[in-house]
Amino acid sequence: MAVARTRSVALVGVTGRTVEVEADVGNGLAGIHLIGLPDTALSEARDRVRSAVVNSNYPWPDARIIVSLFPASLPKRGSQFDLAIAMSVMAAAGVVPTARIAETFFLGELGLDGRIRPVRGVLPAILGAAQHGDVTVVVPAANSAEAVLVPDVKVVPMAHLRQLVEWLRRGDEPPELPIEELDEPPEPTTEPVADLADVVGQPVARRALEVCAAGGHNLWMLGPPGCGKTLLAERLPTLLPDLELDHALEVTAIHSVAGILPPSAPLMSRPPFVSPHHTASVASIIGGGSTIVRPGAVSLAHRGVLFMDEAPEFPRHVLDALRQPLESGRVTVSRSIGSVTFPARFMLVLAANPCPCAQAEDPGETCKCSPTIKRRYLGRLSGPLLDRVDMKVTVARSSRRELMADRQFVETSKTVAERVHAARERATKRLAGTPWRTNAEIPSSLLHADYRPSPAAMKPMTSCLDSGTLTARGLDRVVRVSWTLADLADKPTPGEAETTAALSFWLGVRS
Repeated sequence: MAVARTRSVALVGVTGRTVEVEADVGNGLAGIHLIGLPDTALSEARDRVRSAVVNSNYPWPDARIIVSLFPASLPKRGSQFDLAIAMSVMAAAGVVPTARIAETFFLGELGLDGRIRPVRGVLPAILGAAQHGDVTVVVPAANSAEAVLVPDVKVVPMAHLRQLVEWLRRGDEPPELPIEELDEPPEPTTEPVADLADVVGQPVARRALEVCAAGGHNLWMLGPPGCGKTLLAERLPTLLPDLELDHALEVTAIHSVAGILPPSAPLMSRPPFVSPHHTASVASIIGGGSTIVRPGAVSLAHRGVLFMDEAPEFPRHVLDALRQPLESGRVTVSRSIGSVTFPARFMLVLAANPCPCAQAEDPGETCKCSPTIKRRYLGRLSGPLLDRVDMKVTVARSSRRELMADRQFVETSKTVAERVHAARERATKRLAGTPWRTNAEIPSSLLHADYRPSPAAMKPMTSCLDSGTLTARGLDRVVRVSWTLADLADKPTPGEAETTAALSFWLGVRS
């Protein structure tokens, strides 16, 4: 009997922290004791590990077993430590070689029959383990497609505890997994592909969507039902380029922690689109949880689009909770168990009806809402929140003639996406050597230093700033949009035409 040591990974938000798992098998009253701030799910690992080892036809030590999880001050949650606990106990009992598990990372939950079950957050866990250099990580076979996304890490997928033990005993290469033991991805479903060509009669709103996609800007659309607000918002992701590898890993890690990573697509290469219901709570939007803090909608929409339809129907405190992540690009959730920070850099799209009855202000409509009721309804969107929205568009219902005339000017998502990609390439070239990729990410300090337009181009904004119709934050938003308009027009710097158009978008234009 001796002390054996191996390694696993604990998740703090979407960050992996290395945990050393030590097992001491010695004299004393038979039993297994876990120390190191384990939660309820981890405390129950004692019974799962013992049953898995016994049912795999390996001896269980009839002795006093102490399992220590270091660092002891770091709370440990979840069942991903099962495999590491089993390996440390079996190595201390002499079942597997101690040297074989000392530098290896183990992730996985054990079934009572010895099967190694998949767990959440494998990708961020392996990213945390990869910080130690050239490492070997044993993962459940069902998580292997997600695990191999991390470069320079040797991933060993295993489906059963006996298979793992025999591999450790022999010391050879891991065996090939039988096909039936792997979880086969589901057949892809054929769904209609959204296209911007589906939207007819809203040329200004389509142009606003293109500008938002090119610069990563936020958008607010106001108009009666049936005018195409939701249709426009759902087609915004089709204009965005594929995620770069580092951004794709960030997005995939967040969805892996949340447990909603599609099994057929282990790497999320497309920007996500998240549209929560208006009854969503602050915890579901921002993130939270009583024992395990999970990412909210703002983090699930990281590097993508967060669409809030019927925005005034959301509680005001939920909407105001968006202000901090919109500015910083991350959100910190504080609970009694500690604070967790999630990335949350997203494009916010708000859609709202002009009044509670949702009737258009056209002749013949039956809207009877008083101006006070309308102000109270739209007042749920606070001024500080709208001050962080770069572009505001009022859309109206189109007549039959307008719909017929606009059909010849409608463009597909592919055509617009090419212009968006070209504009983003110009912005990337201009921002080379900085950590920013889009105009919306440029900080205010550099916006008025290295990227300030000419005095002639700034004149429309300074006039509004003097009259009080434009805030200092709004000035930053307008300058960023003007740079995006210049990129779309293939101009080296924004001129007065771009700044005037950007200012009109910020003040609100009517489609």
